[in-house]
Amino acid sequence: MHDVTDPNTWGPAIDEAVNTVSRGGLLVLPTDTVYGIGADAFDAEAVAALLAAKGRGRQMPPPVLIPDVRTLDGLATEVPDDARKLAEAFWPGGLTIILQAQPSLQWDLGETHGTVALRMPDHPAALALLRRTGPLAVSSANATGNPAALEVADAQAQLGDAVTVYLDGGDAPGGVASTIVDATGAQLRVVRQGAITLEALNDVAPVRGVDEPVEEPATETPAASTAEATAGTADASPEPADAGTPARTEEQGSAPAEESAG
Repeated sequence: MHDVTDPNTWGPAIDEAVNTVSRGGLLVLPTDTVYGIGADAFDAEAVAALLAAKGRGRQMPPPVLIPDVRTLDGLATEVPDDARKLAEAFWPGGLTIILQAQPSLQWDLGETHGTVALRMPDHPAALALLRRTGPLAVSSANATGNPAALEVADAQAQLGDAVTVYLDGGDAPGGVASTIVDATGAQLRVVRQGAITLEALNDVAPVRGVDEPVEEPATETPAASTAEATAGTADASPEPADAGTPARTEEQGSAPAEESAG
């Protein structure tokens, strides 16, 4: 357990977390929504261990937390202009966006059907970590079926020795999972309501609500999205939580629940 509430003293804690990730271990980290459990997104065994720690299968892949908006184009392809506008407006923050993953990426997050759920968290310790590790697969720090952890002790009680390093950032400031927007179809659509309201999204770009039907071209067969695959990531639901989160939702935060703890 390491305290990361003070940037002036968290250096050794971040060092230990970086070393853990590089060795394929799991860590718990604070985000602006809920606590997340994270692993190197490019280490398939570590991602599998993350899912096992939560009691989840490959059908509920975790979202991916990134340190910078510019990382989006390295991990996703065919990014719609409106999705880019949302990222620029709400990142860092409580918004997870499901996109088509770059086909050349050497990773295995689970049954994503070629998609990835991305989020840039608005938390200084999480960003300090991500700038050193690169993209992390992050789901809400809880056992599947339990509430997402809002303080590190809750995460430790649920995940125990499956996690090597716990970063204590105090109480999660948001307490609400990220909003998840699916940008893989013809229209942007909310698949989990969370920290960012539909009204706020629509002030930036047109986004359909979670209950509004999506009008797909008759010639297209919508691919299953990561949000459907992780109905619950670092921020996903049925569990309340990004990180990060993506079946059409839970963290991916919980539907995928960030939270996007992700």
